Amino acid sequence: MENQFVPPKIWTHDAENGGKWANINRPVSGATYEKALPVGEHDLQLYSLATPNGQKITIMLEELLALGKDAEYDAHIVQIGEAVQFSSGFVEVNPNSKIPAMIDKSNEETNPIFESASILVYLAEKFDAFLPKSGTKRTQVMNWLFWLHGSAPYLGGGFGHFYAYAPEKFEYPINRFTMEIKRQLDLLDKQLAKNEFIAGDEYSIADIATWPWYGNLVLGALYEAKDFLQVDEYANVQRWAKAILDRPAVRRGRIVNRTWGEPWEQVENRHSAADIDKVLALKSK
Repeated sequence: MENQFVPPKIWTHDAENGGKWANINRPVSGATYEKALPVGEHDLQLYSLATPNGQKITIMLEELLALGKDAEYDAHIVQIGEAVQFSSGFVEVNPNSKIPAMIDKSNEETNPIFESASILVYLAEKFDAFLPKSGTKRTQVMNWLFWLHGSAPYLGGGFGHFYAYAPEKFEYPINRFTMEIKRQLDLLDKQLAKNEFIAGDEYSIADIATWPWYGNLVLGALYEAKDFLQVDEYANVQRWAKAILDRPAVRRGRIVNRTWGEPWEQVENRHSAADIDKVLALKSK
């Protein structure tokens, strides 16, 4: 092959050749500047952005509120393109500098929680919802929650990066990750042929975790890859994705900490239900 890349003996960081997010990717961890995070009035303080990982938590919180749980929260936007995740305040909550991150002030000591799966399990156990307490049903939910967290990096960091964000289109990685994503969609389609929801007959944190990635993908709201991946082939995933989107709490949660799209899809920061109500009302005008 002509112009084949030959790895050097020692790798060095080339910040000019990393694609869309090169300005925020670096090979070291920790804070780069001092700045405290904002803190609202509720016990639950979320620091996030409406990426698929961020949507998981705001959808979960809105679902809890819809059940009548005392899960009021403040959601503060973290503009990752502006490197807010490398502030000293954010790193105190999540040393890994990734959204979402949460603080629960209801304990004597402020309790930081990070990684979206950890936050989902924490909230499910705190409010006794969307996660069976024991037995086979709980195991199935945890199976599919961990499946999602092992699989989604192939969709986001693999397929999404090389198909949508890399500075050049490369045939090998696009083909490699496309094959894997179609295998994952086929797996989900077979699972959903036998079950109403991901882990069985009950809506759970497995659905809440999976929908922002694979639901958005098959509905054409991720990477503009609907035709390329032929997502209409996966009828059971389509049925499930549309049913989840029809849930009012999902429609509310998916727009929190969002600053792009239609005006009725953008709630930059959320401090009360009224913040979402006001934005959703724009759709009917």
